[in-house]
Amino acid sequence: MSRSPRRAAVVGLGSRATMWAEGLADGGRLVAFCDENRHRMRVQEQWLRESHPGLELTCWQPHELLDMIVREQVDTVVVCTPDHTHEAFVVQAVEAGCDVIVEKPLTITEDACRSIVEAQRRTGRSIRVAFNYRYNPVHEQVRDLIADGAIGEVGSVHFEWALDLHHGADYFRRWHRDKASSGGLLVHKSSHHFDLVSWWLGASPERVFAEGRLFYYGAAGAERGLDHGDLRERRDAGLKPFDLDLSASDRLRALYLEAEGEQGYRRDRNVFGPGITIEDDMAVLVRYDTGATMTYHLTAYSPWEGYRVTFNGSQGRLELEVEESAWAAPQAGAMAGTIAGAEPPTPRARLVHRPMWREPVEVAARPGVGAHGGGDARMMAELLQATDEADGRSATFVDGVRAAMTGIAANHSIATQLPVPVGAVLRELTGSATHTRGNPTPGPELVHARGGKERP
Repeated sequence: MSRSPRRAAVVGLGSRATMWAEGLADGGRLVAFCDENRHRMRVQEQWLRESHPGLELTCWQPHELLDMIVREQVDTVVVCTPDHTHEAFVVQAVEAGCDVIVEKPLTITEDACRSIVEAQRRTGRSIRVAFNYRYNPVHEQVRDLIADGAIGEVGSVHFEWALDLHHGADYFRRWHRDKASSGGLLVHKSSHHFDLVSWWLGASPERVFAEGRLFYYGAAGAERGLDHGDLRERRDAGLKPFDLDLSASDRLRALYLEAEGEQGYRRDRNVFGPGITIEDDMAVLVRYDTGATMTYHLTAYSPWEGYRVTFNGSQGRLELEVEESAWAAPQAGAMAGTIAGAEPPTPRARLVHRPMWREPVEVAARPGVGAHGGGDARMMAELLQATDEADGRSATFVDGVRAAMTGIAANHSIATQLPVPVGAVLRELTGSATHTRGNPTPGPELVHARGGKERP
């Protein structure tokens, strides 16, 4: 049985919200926007009306969220706001009787995770997390091979993710540069990767240890002579490799540059300037409840973009390498085009199965085409159907808690230089003693079904 959201609202109208707004408008389900920036809402509405001339929707401020839900009879809220605000919007929405789809990460602190869990238990509403990497076909291949026993019991995982000088740098010029807003890259970005490993292994983290530092951006880069100053303050002509000229893209200019007058938020901060409190080089060691360990490294200043993940098992080894970009061209105009949503290059993927005592076999890898390996389109097609039954691929809020808490524990470990025993906290939060492949086994008090409190 499935039930599509009949009347939906999008909260947070930055660039990521465009995808959700278009998908909901295509199905005739979008009825409202909610954002503190009125200009940004008007821009998104104008873009939608170009492809949906008959579209009727209303625009609301965050403090009007509950009024919006009641007056517009909203049954589904899509949350695309900065990470530190997710908790408030998710809790308010489910308390008002709505189901929620929330962009990753679910939230950025343990207390916020606890608040969301308690709200879900009280209301029984559905909360789904947009982990689009689950929908990349090559990731499903990996999961199927492991589930079918191709390498036996998994003993260890090595996972390296490289963000290139376009993608990686971009986190250091916008709100993500502030750990209080984003949780740092170990929460904001790595929650994708931590979720994949839990999903692939059918495992939940027990203990986390991490190291991290700001190595390349910020003052470190300035000391190396990489800093050319703020583009808006410089008087010399020409763009430098790390400059982002918002005026060079119609979409970025409309959505951010022309919206600065209301809140003053700048999308193009100097990546070597002051105010950066997140790391750009991070190493994490995780032990899971299955006994497997993972060594993980995230680099945000790589000359290429892609990732390598290796699984060592009792009956062999599985290796996946995906190259998303071979190198980062220095042209700032190309950077603006990439950030504005230009079609990414087709990734190259290699998947190798190395069984014990036999020759290795190269498996025909199926990397997805499009944003996030085609994951965005496939994820939306599924999540906007709002199926009642979990299919093992869409992520519940419990999966969101598990991924976020891995990054939160890693941040705590960096701060204290101590391992963090996160397993007990996760069992308390999720109400489950074990994690089965695909979806958690709920404890008696954890409600996954729809229903719960209805709107007044």
